[in-house]
Amino acid sequence: MAKKQQRPGRTLVVFFLGVAISFGLVALTGTWTPQLGLDLEGGTRITLQAKGNPSQENLDEARNIIDNRVNGSGVAEAAVSTQGGGIITVEIPGDQRRDLIDTVERQAQLRFRLVACSDVNPCIVQGNAGIQDPSQITPEIEVPTAEAPSATSGATPSEETTSGGTPRVAPGFATDGEKTPAPKATKTPKSTPTAEPTDAPSDGATDGATDGPTATEDFDNAAVGDLDEELAFIRGGYTQADVDLFDSYVCDDQGALLDATTGEAASLPDDPLKPLVACSPPEEGTSDTNPGQPSYKYLLSKAIIQGTDLDDAGFGIPQGQLGYAVTLDIGGNGRTVFAAASGPDGLVLDQEQFAIVLDGQVISAPTFQGRIPDGSAQISGNFSETQAESLSTSLKYGALPISFEEPSSDTIGPSLAGDQLRAGLTAGAIGLALVMIYCLFYYRGLGLVVVASLGVAGAITYAMVLLLSETAGFTLTLPGVAGLVIAVGITADSFIILFERIRDEMRDGKSMRVAVESGWVRARNTTLAADAVSLLAAVVLYLFASGVVKGFAFALGLTTLIDLVVFFYFTKPMVSYLAQYRFFNKGHRLSGLSAATLGTDLAAAPAGGKA
Repeated sequence: MAKKQQRPGRTLVVFFLGVAISFGLVALTGTWTPQLGLDLEGGTRITLQAKGNPSQENLDEARNIIDNRVNGSGVAEAAVSTQGGGIITVEIPGDQRRDLIDTVERQAQLRFRLVACSDVNPCIVQGNAGIQDPSQITPEIEVPTAEAPSATSGATPSEETTSGGTPRVAPGFATDGEKTPAPKATKTPKSTPTAEPTDAPSDGATDGATDGPTATEDFDNAAVGDLDEELAFIRGGYTQADVDLFDSYVCDDQGALLDATTGEAASLPDDPLKPLVACSPPEEGTSDTNPGQPSYKYLLSKAIIQGTDLDDAGFGIPQGQLGYAVTLDIGGNGRTVFAAASGPDGLVLDQEQFAIVLDGQVISAPTFQGRIPDGSAQISGNFSETQAESLSTSLKYGALPISFEEPSSDTIGPSLAGDQLRAGLTAGAIGLALVMIYCLFYYRGLGLVVVASLGVAGAITYAMVLLLSETAGFTLTLPGVAGLVIAVGITADSFIILFERIRDEMRDGKSMRVAVESGWVRARNTTLAADAVSLLAAVVLYLFASGVVKGFAFALGLTTLIDLVVFFYFTKPMVSYLAQYRFFNKGHRLSGLSAATLGTDLAAAPAGGKA
């Protein structure tokens, strides 16, 4: 059977089509410069000073959580380290981003409490102190029904939005019954809800996340109040001492808690086994019918659910809605308590509120519309994408085991920029030029294949770095650049192996066309073995190293794979294509395959070939 005819031209066309597609994808991203690391571009340094004398174990745990938060936000090569004296430093490459600073600083201590009274619904010690007119400030916790909406439910999603844009928590299970909210004294009345939940977000949901001090190391995270006792507390069980505590604080315009007498910032520990006075952030209005509202002060019960019961958190735009929301999946004992609180023996539907408290600040204070048996809910509001991502990332990786003083952040310059970086790049360019000149001098015509292959490999590497920077958060650091430069030597080795195999075959009297194919089989196996060793080294380094060494390993592995692609789909087809021309197969003295170059008499090649 005749051997299948080789079509190097077709292979080259397909190869360059793939290169064009990769640069087309880069053009779609609109970014033509890679993300640079801290050592090349500079960035932001955040210094966190721990309160008290935390153990080294707690410091290491906090460092790991912060590391996961930062890199979970799509930022690579961020350096998180512990120092003496209970200090953790975070160095983030690139321009200063407020959302990343919030992600690092946030304690992320999440608790669910019941609302006893607020600025709008005054505390009353004698008699029933329950909510008198909850619809004035109460958003709903809505449950989309699995059945068609009730015929009496004529509200549209826009009608359902509560005034002031307070965020809502929307679970995903059906409930029966209609609701008839109490009329509002000062705000637009709410309509009967539709089957689908709508969200009215809060710009301030992520602001001031560290305003309320949280000495989390002092409290048992598993400790919560009893639901029945806390229901009794909000329905008149609080004392004059609780009311005095509520009256001794006020909220400023930004939602920070202040001492009512001195006007100074207050410091209330968020103890889950004690009632809490907390503020909600102010909310911006979105329209004339949905005006903004100021910060409100709340008297809250003991915590009924801890953030440690949170199994997962995410963010996105819910189906049928326009704004971003943070999704919560509550598990463990918290799921049972959540179901009971929303059940027939729990909070009064559409009247009694519960509060979602993050780091001592109320980020939402909704009511229930129906039972939530599975603990699935979402915090929706006026979130931007970065705010929703920052909050969900903080909640996903858990609360910090220690609390910190007011953190400080400053901008730092690149540590290896300027003359040092330019000198390094210049040295690399000179080395590359010398390799190309040597290959042209030694291999002559074949040296052009070396130059072209290095150029193509460089173009593909640049495109991949850009795409990975945009899609996977890959950050290029100086060690990463070193990994890219080392790959030049790996790529050049592949060419040399192939060319020398071809020359050996031609010394045995074979024509160039035959020598290319037979030499390719031997060179291919050698190159695969060599690149496998480099790739294995890169994988081991990436898995077991840390910090910028991972960047070096990733760059080395990436360029090794690119070397294989170029070697198989460009270098070899190009040599096969050139073998069709008399300049090479007749052994022209400038081809690099002449008798003088090979050091032997060139065997007579068959006539033919292209001129």
